[in-house]
Amino acid sequence: MVKTLTYSAINRQVTFKSNTNTLLDLSIANRIPHLHECGGNGICTTCRVRVLDGVSNLSPKTEFEKSSSQARKWDPSIRLACQARPKGDVTLQRLIWSSGEVNNLQKELVPTGRAEERPIAILFCDLRNFTNLSSKNLNYDIAYMLNKFYTALGEPILMNNGVIYQYVGDEIVGVFGTTGGTAEKNCEDAIRAALGMQYALDSLNRSDLKDIEIKLKSGIGLNFGTAFLGHLGHPTHKQFSVIGDPVNVASRIQNETKVTNTDILISETILDNVNKETVIIGRKFCNKLAGKDDPLNLFELKGFKAMDLQLELQASMNIMLEDEDKFAKTFYDKVFEIAPFVRALFSNNMTDQGRLLTHMLGGIVYSLSRPEHLKKGLAKLGKSHIQYGVKAEYYPVVKQAMIETIDEVLGEYKTLKTMEAWNAALDFVIDTMKSNAH
Repeated sequence: MVKTLTYSAINRQVTFKSNTNTLLDLSIANRIPHLHECGGNGICTTCRVRVLDGVSNLSPKTEFEKSSSQARKWDPSIRLACQARPKGDVTLQRLIWSSGEVNNLQKELVPTGRAEERPIAILFCDLRNFTNLSSKNLNYDIAYMLNKFYTALGEPILMNNGVIYQYVGDEIVGVFGTTGGTAEKNCEDAIRAALGMQYALDSLNRSDLKDIEIKLKSGIGLNFGTAFLGHLGHPTHKQFSVIGDPVNVASRIQNETKVTNTDILISETILDNVNKETVIIGRKFCNKLAGKDDPLNLFELKGFKAMDLQLELQASMNIMLEDEDKFAKTFYDKVFEIAPFVRALFSNNMTDQGRLLTHMLGGIVYSLSRPEHLKKGLAKLGKSHIQYGVKAEYYPVVKQAMIETIDEVLGEYKTLKTMEAWNAALDFVIDTMKSNAH
């Protein structure tokens, strides 16, 4: 008996006969982009869906699904696509649409109605020259430019396992470590995000803002310490809150970037929790901060000593995928030019295929901050590609076409470090997929 799976938001229907496939299996088989960061191995919740009709036609919840539902207080209509197996008609809605949304899921496990102490890294980023920007532009244009600024500089926070805590005027606040992680990783994530924000602002100045005759700059302050996290507020309007002295200190450190004429300043607690041999430190300061009795040691962060693969990939991804359809078309044109015989593996609808490609590529870059998920996801991807007819000898074709596409699309924005990073990343992705393709 043929049954139907309906994706409400995209008005797409697929049919199936077997009761053994999960909802995620059916999405993958029909080339429908469906986030599943852990590869559908039941260790994350990014594949979640809301069942609009036919919830009784799904298999019972697994133990992992039950615990996830209870911890996050889901209503019965929310299911994990990697766990639920349909046995009749089902209509659903995918709930996590982009990789950037994944990090906001960390807020689900923050206590409600009370605050809990957790060690975190805090990042404050302030936009310079905003007063001049405001006085020379219409309010609508200012809002447009602020949204560009928020998007471009918010992405590095999300790509490095952080949560955007709040926007305050022309300031962005990011938090790292809300759900745990080592002090070293949380501080490294914050450092990488800060450097990525500089990359993003430079790109913004060279593209979207080049015609307004003003160059935007930012000042970034980083601090690490134990703060209180929780969903606090009026019973009818609780919101994610981060409270404590480390937060206030991070804000003051950011203010010191104006005094010291630096781009990024980090506290000693940040520096003490990372490998000092991996970062470039410029000037050192011992400054008295407002509200603090004793002066604080501050360090100017200049960058990483060696090429940092994650930073290079993150900095180039948004430029590469600014026009996703164009990127995908360029890639597949190159694939078919290099190896015309692989054309038979693809359906006629190359638009859907292209969107699946860019969805997967973006997901890989985002997942670099959670390597345990990435490896499992790539392993699952390698196995699924066998079903599509992909052979080991096709992988060099894919890599060549991808490198040529990245080189062409990045254009003036590419650097030797960027291309080196993509070469290394593609080798890792391909090797992981091939080793699990059996």
